[in-house]
Parts: sequence; C-alpha cells; structure tokens
Amino acid sequence: MRRIEIFDTTLRDGEQSPGVALNAEEKLQIAHQLGKLGVNVLEAGFPIASPGDFAGVRRIAQEVRNVSVAALARANAKDIECAWEAISEGESPRIHTFIATSPIHMRYKLQKSPEEVLEQAVQAVRLAKSKVSDIEFSAEDASRSDVDFLAKVFSGVIQAGATVLNIPDTVGYATPEEYAAFLRAIMEHTKGIEKVKVSVHCHNDLGLAVANSLAAVGAGVHQLECTVNGIGERAGNAALEELVMALHTRKDQFKAETSIVTSEIARTSQLVSRLTGMMIQHNKAIVGKNAFAHESGIHQDGMLKDRSTYEIMSPSIIGVDAESIVLGKHSGRHAVQQRLTDLGLELDESRFEELFSRFKLLADRKREVTTADLFSLVEEQKEKTDQITLDYLQVSSGTHLVPTATVGLQYEGQRLADAACGDGPVDAAFKAIDKVLGTQGILSHYSLQALDGGEDAQGEVTVTVRFGENLVAGRGVSTDIIEASVRGYLQAVNRAFVRGWVKICENNAS
Repeated sequence: MRRIEIFDTTLRDGEQSPGVALNAEEKLQIAHQLGKLGVNVLEAGFPIASPGDFAGVRRIAQEVRNVSVAALARANAKDIECAWEAISEGESPRIHTFIATSPIHMRYKLQKSPEEVLEQAVQAVRLAKSKVSDIEFSAEDASRSDVDFLAKVFSGVIQAGATVLNIPDTVGYATPEEYAAFLRAIMEHTKGIEKVKVSVHCHNDLGLAVANSLAAVGAGVHQLECTVNGIGERAGNAALEELVMALHTRKDQFKAETSIVTSEIARTSQLVSRLTGMMIQHNKAIVGKNAFAHESGIHQDGMLKDRSTYEIMSPSIIGVDAESIVLGKHSGRHAVQQRLTDLGLELDESRFEELFSRFKLLADRKREVTTADLFSLVEEQKEKTDQITLDYLQVSSGTHLVPTATVGLQYEGQRLADAACGDGPVDAAFKAIDKVLGTQGILSHYSLQALDGGEDAQGEVTVTVRFGENLVAGRGVSTDIIEASVRGYLQAVNRAFVRGWVKICENNAS
C-alpha cells in the first residue's frame, strides 16, 4: 500500500480558532504528543505573527525530534527570514510559504496582477530554498483558482526549488467529485509535478473537509493536512482522527496507510481539547463521548452477540478503554500504578506519589475513579503552576435566596478574598473572582459535561472569557460543578494575566 503523509497543523491553523491562545509550554506539550502520535510533519506556528509564536516554534524545533517541524511564512523576505530563524535548529526543518492565487483574492486582497503573484511566489521559494532544502508552497484559495494559471505558478515554484505543493480548499467551497477532478487537472498541467509531493488542506465550511481530503487520496495526492479534533479557522479543518481511521478502516477502498500510532489518538484528542478549552461534541466521529456508545435495545442485542454488528472499529484501536475500571478509595499504589502503565502513562516515583495523593482525595469524593479521571489527574499534573490559585469557595443559593459566593484566592503568598451576588451560584462565584482581583471578565461561552458515567462523575467545565478585546479559554474539573466552574474561570484569568491582558488588584488582601 502507498503511504500517505500526515501534516498536522493543530498548533498553527488549529490555534487560530477563536478563543484559543496556547502559551509556549502548552504548545510544546501538544507537540511532544503529536510526535508520539506519529505525524510526519508538525506545523508549529506562524513565527512572524508574534514574539510568543516565534518562541513557541523555536522551542518545538529545538526539542521535538523524529518529526519534520514546519513554520508558516507569507511569500515575502521578512516572513521567510523569521521562519528560518525559528526552525533552523530543527532536526528536519521545513519552510511553508504561501500566496493567494484565486482571482478574487488577487484582486481584492493582494491587489496584484497574476504576473506579480507568479513572480512573488517564485522569488519566495527561491529565497526559502537558500535556507533549507524542504520547501512547501501553498496556493491560497487554490480551489477557486484558474487551472492554467495555477499550473503555471506551480511549475514556476517547482523550478525554483519547492518540494511539496499544497492545493488547499481554503474556504471549504469544493465538493468531493469536483475537487478530485480539479486536482487531476492541476497535476496533468503542471510541469515537473513528478518531482514533488502533492498535498491538500481542506476546510470544513460545508462539512466536507474530510470527504474532500479522502477524494484527494483517490486523485493521487501524497500528503493530507489536518488538525486534531478538526479545530481551526471558522468551521475548522479536516479532522486528523477521522482521516486516519477512514484510511485504516477502509484500506480495501483507499489502498493507502499512514504512520499514525492509532492507540495515541484518544489521548492526543483529550490533551488538545483540555489545553485549548474546546470541548469535543458528544457525537463527534472517532473521539466523541458517544462514538462507541450503544443505547438502542436492538443495537445492544446485536453487540452482545457480535460487536461487529454495530462497530466497524474497536475502541481499543484509538486508545479508548471500552470497559469501565474499578478503582476507588481502597485501591493501593500497585493497582493504580499498574493501571497507569496499562494506559501508557509512565510517571517517575515522585510524580506518582503526588498523583496518588490526589487520586485518594478524588476517590473519597466518588465511588469509582475511571480511566477519564486518571487521564485528567495526569494532565492536571503537567500543567504549569498557576500564579493565582483557589484557596476556598463558599456558596449560598436556594429558591428563596439571592445566590451569593465568597471566594478566597492565593496570589504571591497573599490571601485575597471577597464576596458577590449573581444570577446563580456560578455567576456569583465569577463575579466574586472579578471583585477580588479587580478584573472584568465577560463570559462568552460556558459548557459542562460529565467526564464519565454515574451520578458521582466529575464535571468538566470549559469557558471562554473576554477580557477587553481578548478571548481566552479555561477548563476546570471537579465532582462539584460550581468548583469546576470556578477552576475553569481561574485558568482563563491566569492565562490572560500571563499574556498581560489583565492586571491584578491586591486591595482585598487579608
């Protein structure tokens, strides 16, 4: 079978999702996991965008091995020089440069003639080639471009040194049959196409990103560009997990495979969801909570007789434990450690002891600690210590009471405390935090889901909060919904504080 390379752009296009702002530590954590997942190319970011993005890309290039690290650059000298500086210490660096080629983009956005665009594309690739051997060129809005002009641009950049050509459906406008025919036409008309790899990057505006990408495989492309959980601009990108499992499950149809370690899919999905604050919808293919759930009596009967009646893939393939585990307050160190090992979560002795202490505290609050709980405990441990932490929370609420919350926080060795009323206990707690710190957060999104089944399940709250013109996400987990909400809001405040979007008032120190 032919090998399809996976180009992951979770840390570049995925981070452009509204409300997502990953710091360098979070980007590095995701990058290491993407390495474990087995992606071929990891697009670490857009270095010219900000000093923080530059630092994140550079650190990933320095520390993440066994994967090609790419940096995005517009087709101009300043961007390309910056991209090269960021990835120059990478094991297998790639500069990814782009310019728009559709009539609508050239006329209204670039305000350049086709001849000027062609010249700029060739010059950019030539400059990039003087820095590094691996050059990817993307024709932005390719699917709405003229075939003959696009083939001319591609022929020119191949001659200038491009090694990968990306033919993106930037605005998610194409349909599968149309896109496959367009790709074949481009490949037939481009001189030197046999010397390079052909890639596609599909957006999901019409819900066709995965379908278009798979149609591209049928047309003969070599690389698929995608993101974990399908996150990204607007409606997002083609979802990595869906593409990989479609190729894996339907090898008979596509006759292609990837290098992805499928047992790392669920873990990667959960990590990206937690750090970006973007909840995975329950009915999301492959990684959604309900992807392997069966409620219908007819389905359950079929499953009991033979799982293949209603499951076309085993949950264990993507690293999901299909059976509930029974760990509780009476479980010993050995049982917990063995379960972590079974899940591939290797911890040194000191980290395990710290996790085991938190495991015991959690086990006292609920009857069973599940696989989802263990992943949550391990990932929380990896988080960089927040500068502002929750000391205590007290809430008063009822049908004939005005909801009131008292919140105590720790910041730089000081205890800060205050109380506030609100429309409900969660609203009151958020207002109390703002009152304590002197911040003014506006909640733009709030979601709550159970991490697992049962009446004592931990609640996972994800929030998106606006501070001025800036959106930032946060996530909190607890068996108490209000506490989980407060922890999620505090994580958002901490992230905004680190980025300089809020300042802390210390008038309420005690």
